[in-house]
Amino acid sequence: MANAAIDTNSRTATPPTERPSLTLTRRLRARPEKVYAAWTQAAQLAQWFGPPNMRPATLEAELDVRAGGRFRISFTGADGEYFEAGGTYREVVPNERLVFTWAWHSTPERESLVTITFKPDSAGTLMVFHHGQFFDESARDNHQHGWISSFDKLDAFVA
Repeated sequence: MANAAIDTNSRTATPPTERPSLTLTRRLRARPEKVYAAWTQAAQLAQWFGPPNMRPATLEAELDVRAGGRFRISFTGADGEYFEAGGTYREVVPNERLVFTWAWHSTPERESLVTITFKPDSAGTLMVFHHGQFFDESARDNHQHGWISSFDKLDAFVA
């Protein structure tokens, strides 16, 4: 259903003194509790997370969803390249908000910050996803493409 998920794909303006960021807004056809569970339960995350060109059944997720807890997500691309990202949860408000750091294992010094809010909406959930403190605009643009494709899969998963 092409119009079932409205994706405004808005990007915040980044003042020259700040690092690049992006904000994506998505309406999902499920209650906040279901969307939150898709982000915080490893078995569910493994069913929707990742790019469309990933090898089937290669995604692994380890999630310790609590303030100070860590996570690790790994998968193999269609070309055989291994990817791993991880970070630390900074804020966890069940069914409402997640804040965590994000870094790829290949560039751990490029840590960024993700904030996701889940708000009840007439047809389900309004998810506002903010990913900030990117190393550069290229990193932001690459992540935007990846997140949008993952969110398409998330919408189908929770519907």
